[in-house]
Amino acid sequence: MKLTPEALNIELLSLTDEKYRKFSSALTPGTENILGVRLPVLRKLAKEIAKEDWKTYLKTAHDNSFEEIMLQGMVIGLVKIGLEERLALIKGFIPKINTWGLCDSFCTGLKFTKNHKEEVWLFLQSYLQSSETYEIRFGVVMIICYYVELDYMKPIFKAFDDIDHDDYYVKMAVAWAIASCYTKFPDITMIYLNDNTLDRFTFNKALQKITESRQVDQDQKIMIRSMKRKV
Repeated sequence: MKLTPEALNIELLSLTDEKYRKFSSALTPGTENILGVRLPVLRKLAKEIAKEDWKTYLKTAHDNSFEEIMLQGMVIGLVKIGLEERLALIKGFIPKINTWGLCDSFCTGLKFTKNHKEEVWLFLQSYLQSSETYEIRFGVVMIICYYVELDYMKPIFKAFDDIDHDDYYVKMAVAWAIASCYTKFPDITMIYLNDNTLDRFTFNKALQKITESRQVDQDQKIMIRSMKRKV
């Protein structure tokens, strides 16, 4: 497959699914230029690109559609390169993230993190402390994907307390992350739930996410619901 942007666009158009386009558009209101290519299809295409001249692809790729941008992120996660080079590519890609779907898909593809926990943790700090919606969400979703471990609980909770941003997608990511912590480390997370600086919306959403988990028993859910903050 030729890796010119034009050829890639033709390829993507041939893989579109109208029903999926409508579904994706409904999940990400306000997002423009969604073609409707399913994720497994994009992942297969990304694997093909990662085996070829991916550097030329990333340098020349267009950002005209949701899928074109998502594909770039998938390739960055797949290529076989050193840590510093990959972190540089990630840094260059993050400004292109403008939806929660792009953010979360990108994070799940950065599996190299499992072998470079400390280095990536340091890399994430500037994003967790950012004032930009999707920079913060990137940092929080990376925590969910790779850092819900005992050694990271204390710095994770400090990071959540330090986040001060009013965007819905930031608050929901933090709530999701806290719920993930609770399902794995309920006792430690309960200590945090009883002593934190979270805003009321984020705190209550975290409780809601916990009670929606199948990994939490009914007695725990009753207790969690009783902690809801009133206006």
